Amino acid sequence: MAQQLMANEMVKRRIGAAAQKLHTANPLAYVGPLLDRSFAGRATDYAANALMPGAVPCEPSFSEQEPNLLRFTIEPLGPQASPLSRRDEATREMRRLTGALFGRDALRWFDGRSEEWRGVGGSTRLGFGAFFGSAYDEDGLCASKVYYELNPAQLEALPGLLQTLVRAAMESLPGLVPVFTTIRCGRDDGSQRVTFLHRGSLRLASLSPLLERLGLGHQLAGFMRIAGVALGGRFDLPERSVVLGLRETGEGPEVKLEIMLGALPDLPLNFLDLLTLGLAERPRQLRALRRWLDAFTPDSLAWPGDFSVLSIRATPRTPARVGLYLRPIEFELRQHLADRYNFDQSN
Repeated sequence: MAQQLMANEMVKRRIGAAAQKLHTANPLAYVGPLLDRSFAGRATDYAANALMPGAVPCEPSFSEQEPNLLRFTIEPLGPQASPLSRRDEATREMRRLTGALFGRDALRWFDGRSEEWRGVGGSTRLGFGAFFGSAYDEDGLCASKVYYELNPAQLEALPGLLQTLVRAAMESLPGLVPVFTTIRCGRDDGSQRVTFLHRGSLRLASLSPLLERLGLGHQLAGFMRIAGVALGGRFDLPERSVVLGLRETGEGPEVKLEIMLGALPDLPLNFLDLLTLGLAERPRQLRALRRWLDAFTPDSLAWPGDFSVLSIRATPRTPARVGLYLRPIEFELRQHLADRYNFDQSN
């Protein structure tokens, strides 16, 4: 019966199968205990969560810039955990992996960057607490990251270059509201991103002043081409459908536009076909996307699930590139909840 499915079995089975198909290291060797702690209950217990409401909160993602990685983000701990507990659990796991696999210097860097958000000062007015993400290649864990909630009062704690980007964004797009900061540690480097929710609708052309200010004005056409084709000619995005991320890279500022596909009233039925049109000129990435989709498609089905987010990112030197976030069909709880209701009514 659906109500008897254990969330950890569901998540670990799919993540393990995806690792085999993508020829990466098995994430269970690195975060298996965390998954057991986070998904110890029945699948239907997890419907109310901040990461993927209505589904078990484990969200895989594909990145055209890292096409051969297995990447996923989870909401740590179970449905009854407090936001503070989730924040502390994500921090502990991040420190454990960073120190053991990336070394003392990386751990020291993470501790310095995360102090404002993992300490006492970062525990006020928490909503979801934190999310935890990780990425794997054939050699093992290649990156991990924590998504910490961010309130406006904490913007002053950001490093100087990132503060400059944040000020430029908020002056160029007054509808931006900071929602979280993501601190990532990899084998060779670390980075920090600030992510905003845009209040109100947004015309894609309205990104022009910000992109120009950050030296990415020449990349606007790429943002509009990818979004326009994939969304069937839509260039106006409605309320609560736009999330914008900023970080500093070795190539200069990176702008990451995320479009919440569930907030669009008219997403084309052939969205994926339209999206892949833009990848036709990059066959290696297109093949990688198809492998990724196959890795999350159950053997008995022909489709992996619903797409939750389309992301587009660019730097001054790297043109717009695509990312895609998935709600795996196996993790969806709407049908599970219906099955449970019917079972309960019949007994």
